[in-house]
Amino acid sequence: MKKTLYLKFLLAYLIFGFFGFVVVATFVSNMTKNMLVQNKAESLYTEATLIADTYATDLYNSKTSLDIVKREIDMLDAYLSSTIWIISPSGSIILDSSTPVDVDNPVTVGGFDPAATAGNYYMVGDYFNSFDEEVLSVTAPIIINYKVQGYVVIHSTMKSIEDFSNQLLNISYIMLVILFVLSLIILIFFTNMVYMPLRKITTATEQYATGNLHYQFQVDSGDEIGYLAASLSYMASELARGEDDQKKLVANVSHDFRSPLTSIKGYSEAMLDGTIPPEMYEKYLTIVRDESDRLIKLTNSLLTLNNLNTDGMILDKSDFDINEIIRKTVATFEGSCRQKRISLKLVLTGDKLYVHADMTKIQQVLYNLLDNAIKFSHKDSDIKIETVEKHNKVLVSVKDSGIGIPKESIRQIWDRFYKTDLSRGKDKKGTGLGLSITREIIRSHGENINVISTEGEGSEFIFTLPISDIDENDEEDS
Repeated sequence: MKKTLYLKFLLAYLIFGFFGFVVVATFVSNMTKNMLVQNKAESLYTEATLIADTYATDLYNSKTSLDIVKREIDMLDAYLSSTIWIISPSGSIILDSSTPVDVDNPVTVGGFDPAATAGNYYMVGDYFNSFDEEVLSVTAPIIINYKVQGYVVIHSTMKSIEDFSNQLLNISYIMLVILFVLSLIILIFFTNMVYMPLRKITTATEQYATGNLHYQFQVDSGDEIGYLAASLSYMASELARGEDDQKKLVANVSHDFRSPLTSIKGYSEAMLDGTIPPEMYEKYLTIVRDESDRLIKLTNSLLTLNNLNTDGMILDKSDFDINEIIRKTVATFEGSCRQKRISLKLVLTGDKLYVHADMTKIQQVLYNLLDNAIKFSHKDSDIKIETVEKHNKVLVSVKDSGIGIPKESIRQIWDRFYKTDLSRGKDKKGTGLGLSITREIIRSHGENINVISTEGEGSEFIFTLPISDIDENDEEDS
């Protein structure tokens, strides 16, 4: 989002507001004026009809004198603030409330045409050039014996209507200005709540695109924009973490490959240049072989872990007795435990406990966990392996009383090649990939693995497996 986009939006808003203001003001002005004219005309027409049916009819029927009618009309003139005429069909003004009665010199309205109103009872203008200003003229016929004998015409200046219309228009202007100001406040609110957060997000994406994954920004919003900002920030932190992990991975791989390669190269050169006598070859060739085996093990572990992350793991699931697999795996470590005088205690639920999983890979998980437990346990200590059935799951626990894991390192133990400072002293030949492979195997089964550890007291690894549908009796019958 460019800054010009916001300026375009603001300019469009101002233009729209201005033209909207003009259009609404014009519309309101015309509508108000027409409404006032209509209402005024209806009011005057009522008075004109009343005059035509009373005073004017009596005048034509000679029931009253012209002076009496003039006096009555003058009072109506003052009351209505309007000029009242009684005119003949030919246009001669018989009586005018604004001038004295002059029967001998009647004034004639030039071009008078009752049909000029096109069937309407009022008209706005100078009334056949009779006035110098615009007036509202209302005409009511004087009908006697079904014949039009004349007309009552009431003229009212448009100034009063226009003044009242202008007052209403001014009120409309004030309301429109208030609405415009409120809209401007809303626009400012929109800028702070929507545009500025989007600007921060745009700036952040530009920073991330250039490789600055450690760029920090904050959007304090609980709506979708805040969620988008939080997601973007989390994505960047994960990418940065992945980048850091990749650098650490390269450094760790280089370190773990360099050490055995240095040993192999050094002993080989020493044997070739005669530094190591022939009678010592067997000893140092054994070291070279062990270091080569370590490289092979490291390479195989890397390939295994890479296959798990890229192609996924192909599982050969079956129903098997997890207790029996634990017993077999424990048996392979009897020699290692005997050397360190470590006691392996089995606390297994039932004689047989069937699960549905890949037996070979679960045995690899048990092997990795037991191998770690023995490496990091003190001499004359205990390691407990336990199985528990709970909520259609089997919980398998491997608990040692060794050196434990520092609190700040618990999250990193699943990373490739991760080793704490303590473990580097205890596990010089380890690849640092065992727990990574273990977690991927458990995850591929759709299960969980967790660790509980206190530094200096020991660690407990717990993972779950789905319980099998078969029971012990089914197995015996088969």
